[in-house]
Amino acid sequence: MISNIAAYHFVSIDDPDALAELLRERAEAAALRGTVLVAPEGLNLFLAGGEDAIVGFIDALRADARFESIVVKVSRSRMQPFGRLKVKVKPEIISFRREDAMPLGRERAPAVEPETLARWIAQGHDDDGRRLVLLDTRNREEFGYGTFENALTLPIDNFTELPDALEPHRDELADATIVSFCTGGIRCEKAALHLRADGMDNLLQLEGGILNYFERVGGFGYDGRCFVFDARVALDPALQPLVDESA
Repeated sequence: MISNIAAYHFVSIDDPDALAELLRERAEAAALRGTVLVAPEGLNLFLAGGEDAIVGFIDALRADARFESIVVKVSRSRMQPFGRLKVKVKPEIISFRREDAMPLGRERAPAVEPETLARWIAQGHDDDGRRLVLLDTRNREEFGYGTFENALTLPIDNFTELPDALEPHRDELADATIVSFCTGGIRCEKAALHLRADGMDNLLQLEGGILNYFERVGGFGYDGRCFVFDARVALDPALQPLVDESA
């Protein structure tokens, strides 16, 4: 059985090239495949391999004080979903190109835990009685596989297009509590920072994204699967892959 992990962590990286090379060496030694992105703002990774190898890689990563609190989402498959290992250094670990969305040196946007969101979905409003709107920050290919029921989806192909695509909806959202979400939390975290700085103080982020919601709540209020960026294509609320070639 293959362990698949997704994780990101915003923290200042003084020498991204050195960290990238270290992580490449560790991943290669453990026969892991997937993608590791390193930037001055932090780390983003999607890796798959044997369970012991994955545990060893994460334990070594957490031994670095910068990453001791990194949150890792785990799923399993019979197939290795990645063809090879790619380690890259980039300006951002997720490209958004908005200065006010840079997380370092800023207070994190307020987050909603999956259990709380599930309760709000069941109620139809938040705990203060405000209507609830779920904002999908992913692109149209991704939400084509599934999204939260009645979520606001935007016809975008790239994350950088989100603010302009949302603009026509801003007035109608003024009286709602908005919860932004994405696959694993990284995009809704950046989107929440930017949009709150741009005046949407009624916008929150789903802690850990859809994958964390699936892991902790299941599929309540969600319709379909969650697209993932590997050969499994998408995961259902039980974190089972749509494609598993070894099955």
